Amino acid sequence: MAQYSRVSGTVGLITLQNPPVNALCAAVRQGIVEMLKKALSDSKVKSVVICGQNGIFCGGADIKEFGMNMSGPPLVQVIHAIEDANKPMVAAIEGVALGGGLELALGCHYRIAHSKARLGLPEVILGLLPAAGGTQRLPRLIGVPAALDLITTGRHVIAAEALQLGIVDQVTDHKTVDAAVKLAQSVAGKPLDARRISTYPCARPSDLDALFEGEMQKVRQRARGAIAPVACVQAVQAAATLPYTQGIEREKELMVTLFTSGQARALQYLFFSQRAVSKWSTPSGARWDTSKPGPIHKVAVIGLGTMGRGITVALAQTGLSVVAVETQEKQLMGAKKAVSNMLEQGAKRRGVAPTLDKISYSPNIQAIADADLVIEAVFEDMALKKQVFQQLAAVCKPGTFLCTNTSSLDVDQLASQTRSPELVVGMHFFAPAHVMKLLEVVYGPRTSPQAVATAMELGKKMGKVSVAVGNCQGFVGNRMLKLYLEQAFFLLEEGATPELVDRALEEFGFAMGVFRMSDLSGLDVGWKVRKGLMLGETDVSSGQSARIRQGCRYSPLGDLLCEQGRFGQKTGQGWYQYDKPGGRVASSDPWLHSFLESYRAKHGLVARHIDHQEVLERCLYAMINEGFRILEEGIAAGPEDIDVIYVFGYSWPRHRGGPMFYADMVGLAKVLERLEHYQQAHPDVPYLQPCSLLRRLVASGSPPIQRWREVIKKPHSQL
Repeated sequence: MAQYSRVSGTVGLITLQNPPVNALCAAVRQGIVEMLKKALSDSKVKSVVICGQNGIFCGGADIKEFGMNMSGPPLVQVIHAIEDANKPMVAAIEGVALGGGLELALGCHYRIAHSKARLGLPEVILGLLPAAGGTQRLPRLIGVPAALDLITTGRHVIAAEALQLGIVDQVTDHKTVDAAVKLAQSVAGKPLDARRISTYPCARPSDLDALFEGEMQKVRQRARGAIAPVACVQAVQAAATLPYTQGIEREKELMVTLFTSGQARALQYLFFSQRAVSKWSTPSGARWDTSKPGPIHKVAVIGLGTMGRGITVALAQTGLSVVAVETQEKQLMGAKKAVSNMLEQGAKRRGVAPTLDKISYSPNIQAIADADLVIEAVFEDMALKKQVFQQLAAVCKPGTFLCTNTSSLDVDQLASQTRSPELVVGMHFFAPAHVMKLLEVVYGPRTSPQAVATAMELGKKMGKVSVAVGNCQGFVGNRMLKLYLEQAFFLLEEGATPELVDRALEEFGFAMGVFRMSDLSGLDVGWKVRKGLMLGETDVSSGQSARIRQGCRYSPLGDLLCEQGRFGQKTGQGWYQYDKPGGRVASSDPWLHSFLESYRAKHGLVARHIDHQEVLERCLYAMINEGFRILEEGIAAGPEDIDVIYVFGYSWPRHRGGPMFYADMVGLAKVLERLEHYQQAHPDVPYLQPCSLLRRLVASGSPPIQRWREVIKKPHSQL
C-alpha cells in the first residue's frame, strides 16, 4: 500500500497507495515503515519525498478502522520515524492533507503544496482530536492562537493560507512531485535538527493563562455541550506548557477519553449517515440511486420572495443558467437587487467572481418555456400553487421536471394538475436557501425514479445534503417539528415559562430554544399557515373550544400573541421583549408572564413545577415517537435519513447524532416507558401514545440502530 522508487538519481520517492484518498489504514502505515527503511538504507539516496497517488496526498485515518482492534504500526510511531530520519524528508501535498495526512506531513522536515491543495485537522468534527502529534506539532510550528483556531473548528485552509500561516514552506502551480524533488535535492546534506518540529519551543505569550481561559470560554459557548473542542484546547495547552514527550502523552490520554465517548459514536454515525442518504432507496430496499438524472442546462424559479431569491442564488452559484420569474413588478425589482447583493457577498467570501450573468429576470411565465427544470417557490397556499402548476403544464416543454418548494403541502395534489405527474417532485429548501445545507427531496406515488435522481443530483451540485423522503403532510422534518412545538406550548399552559423551556433545550445543545427561535423567524409565519389550515373552524382564540381541535388538545397561545401584534423580533415583542423592533437581544417580558397567568386562570389551569427533564422528555420524545411512525409508514427509508434531516435542517446538536440516534443512546425501553407515562397524564394528546414500531423494537430486545431495518421489514407474525 506504499511504493518506493528512486528518481533523479538521488531522491527516494515513497508513494501512498490506497484509493480514493490514500487513507492511513494498517497496510499503508506498514508500507510507509518498510519503504522508509529502504530509502534510508539506499546509499545513493540523499533525500526522500513522500507523496500520494492520483493527485491526492492523504485524507487521514481510515475511519472504517474505528472501533476495531488496531493492527499495524501506530501512526505516532510512523511519524516519529519520519521525523527522526537522517535524510531530509519532503511532503509533496496535492489534493488534500487532512487529519492524519497533515500530521504525517508535519513529521516531514519540509512541506510543499500545490496551490489548489487543502489542509486541515478536522478530527473535532468526528468527536476526536488530532492524536498523532497534531495538537503538539502545529502550535510549535504556527503559534498557539492560529493552531487553536484550526484544531478546535476543524476548518480546512487552502495552500495560500497554509503558506501564510507557516504550515508549508512552498506553494507551486506546477507538478507538485517534480517541485518536491527539486526541493529535496536542494536540501540534501543540510542539518536537520532545526527542521524537527517536535523539538521546537512553543511560543509562550506573556498572557498565556488569559489566552487559554478566554479560548476555553469561547469554545465552550460555541460547542454547546460537545466535549471534543474542549479537549482540543486542553491538548494545545499541554503543548504550550509541557515538554513534547509529556504533551504527546496528554494528547493520548485525552484521545482515549474522547474515543470511548458517546459523542464520538454519535458524530461518526452521522458521518456515515450523511454518506448513506446519498445512496437513496425506497423503504422496501429498492435502489433508485442507480437511475440516471435528466440533463439540466437551464433552470427556472417561479416566485422571488425570500425563498425564491435564495434558491436563485444557490442555482446561479452552480454555473447553471437561471430564469427568475416574478409577476409583481415591485417584488421583481427588489429581488434583482437582493439576489445581486447575495451573489456578490458570496463570491467575495469564496474569492471568486460573482455569477450575475447566469440569471435573467422576467415578469412573464412564458420566459420559462425552454427550461429543463422549474422550481416553484410561491407562497405556501395550495390553491395558488395548483394554479401555478396548471400554468407550468401549459407553458413548459415536454419532459421538463417540475419541482415545488412546499414545506408541507401534498406534492401529489400538485402533480395531479399536470399531464406528466411522474415528472413532479418536491424540493423543500430551508431558509436561507443559499446557506442552509439540507434539501428534502419529496417523491409521491407517481414520481419517477429519474425525477428523484435529477433533484438529488441538482441538490448535490448546489452543495446540499439531499435526503429523499415520501409524501405526507410536513414530510419528515416539519411533521416531527410540529409535535415538538406543540409540547413546548403545552408546557407553558401547565406552568413553564419561555425562559425555562429555552434554557433546557439550549443546555441540551440547540443553538436556540423554541421560543427564541420563534421570535427570530416571526410568530406570524406559522400563524398565517395555521389560519389557512383552519379556515371554517371555530375562531382559534375564543372560548374553551380554542383548546380543542378535532377532538385533540390545541394551544392557541401563539395565535393570541399574534392577535396582539407581537410577531417577535420584527415588532420588538413576542415571547420575549426587545429594546426596539428588529432588536436581537431577548429579555424576559413581565407582560408575557402576566398574560400566561391570566390565560391559565381563564381556562382553569393550575400552574405546577416543571423541571428541565420534563421539558426535554416531552419535547424530544414526542418528536422521536413521530419519527418511529414515519419509519413505520415508509416515509423515510431508515433512521439515518431522519437524523441527517434534523442535524442539517433543524440544528439538532451534532454531538447527539440526531433524534433517532439519541433514542438509541438513551435506551428504547426508557423512551417507551416515559411516553407511556406522559400519555397517561395527557390522554387528550394522542400522539404521545407510543408507536407500535417502538414497541416492536423494545420487544425485539432493543437492537442497535444499525439493525432497526430488520425489525421494520419483519412481519408482525414473525416477532
